[in-house]
Amino acid sequence: MLPTCILQAVAGSGEAYGYQIIQALKAAGFDGLSGGTLYPALNRLETDGFVSSEWRQGDAGPGKKFYSLTPEGRQRLQESALDWNRFSALIKDLLEEKKAH
Repeated sequence: MLPTCILQAVAGSGEAYGYQIIQALKAAGFDGLSGGTLYPALNRLETDGFVSSEWRQGDAGPGKKFYSLTPEGRQRLQESALDWNRFSALIKDLLEEKKAH
């Protein structure tokens, strides 16, 4: 689900660079997330055509790579959210059924 969460973090801001994405995910509860986990996932999402990136010069420091969703990324996010909602509903039903016994 990490790729889906990354897509949501990027979608929530319109465009974001790595540190912003990590901060958004940490705010959502992903405490152990680091660049070593994030950047390979972003590279895969870019290779798969779900995000695009653009290097921009920094105002007072090094340049930053900004990521934004492609149309395919928006579609992937919607599909993944639906899949997750179906899956989590099944698990919830299963766990509630076990409690009833």
